[in-house]
Amino acid sequence: MSSNVRIALDAMGGDNAPDIVIAGASIARKRHPYLNLSFIGETRKLKALIKKYKNLSDAKIIHADETVASDARPAQALRHGKKTSMWLAVNEVAMENADAIVSAGNTGALMAISKLQLRMISGVTRPAIAGFIPTLKGLCCMLDLGANIEVDEKNLVQFGIMGASFCSAITGKKRASVGILNVGEEDQKGFDYLRRAGTSLSNKTLNLNYVGFIEGSDIIKGNTDVIVTDGFTGNIALKTAEGTAKFFMYHLRQTFRSSIFSRIGFLLSRNAFMKMRRTIDPRYYNGAILLGLNGVCVKSHGGTDSVGFSNAIEVACDLVKHEFIPNVNESISAAEQVIQSKAD
Repeated sequence: MSSNVRIALDAMGGDNAPDIVIAGASIARKRHPYLNLSFIGETRKLKALIKKYKNLSDAKIIHADETVASDARPAQALRHGKKTSMWLAVNEVAMENADAIVSAGNTGALMAISKLQLRMISGVTRPAIAGFIPTLKGLCCMLDLGANIEVDEKNLVQFGIMGASFCSAITGKKRASVGILNVGEEDQKGFDYLRRAGTSLSNKTLNLNYVGFIEGSDIIKGNTDVIVTDGFTGNIALKTAEGTAKFFMYHLRQTFRSSIFSRIGFLLSRNAFMKMRRTIDPRYYNGAILLGLNGVCVKSHGGTDSVGFSNAIEVACDLVKHEFIPNVNESISAAEQVIQSKAD
């Protein structure tokens, strides 16, 4: 495909928009000069901010009168959100004027608006939110991170397929390993639908590198590239990991400030400390994909800064370049045949 990747940005979505959206786009543009960016939001505000960044002088601005509130319900966004920056940004992808959309706005509203405009991939029953977390061996993809509180066998099988394609597109791994999060590694552990999903994912027809069940303590080890679970469990696991990282960094800073000798120790180990800090900094893993949609839609953390938002743009860029949607369509069709054959 063409090296020119078109990204529509919901410039008004998120806690610190539009400032961090514009600044983040400039960072992403420095790394990927070929990005064709469109900012959707209040024209007057956007023009004033864009003027500060020379590498955004050719960016397109699409005016939006309104913004989706952070506490708006999905149904409310669908009924009254057609003039919002989020709606118009998604519409750019639906109308094929952009290859992907990135927003730091209301997650539920983004999911609802995207489902309506982009539609679901044929055969996919439910969308899932997928993102990366750091492990001892690199990045690990986890899904679902909150879109579906309850799931069944078919949902988990589709999550595994989409997650493997997503992980491969971002990390370059040709056969990403897939595991199901469970209360134990033994085959007899967990709910019936978990065991049925495991059986389906291990079917050779799917050509997946399925490794079986994994426990919560195994997530950080990094032995599994893709971890599949329901949205309730996945969201709690993600928020717990983020909270643990903040707890660790807080107490580490307090320790270094506790005495003159600790401060000297920090100065001597500053480079190593900064390297470790970057490894667990959630900004560098920002950018969750709404999997299952017939289009690339990336959700940025609402409270991120410009560095985090630039990473979300790069996630969208990678998915477009690796033709993520066509690959998933083909894999989902194969999964449908496997699940149907079991039902028959």
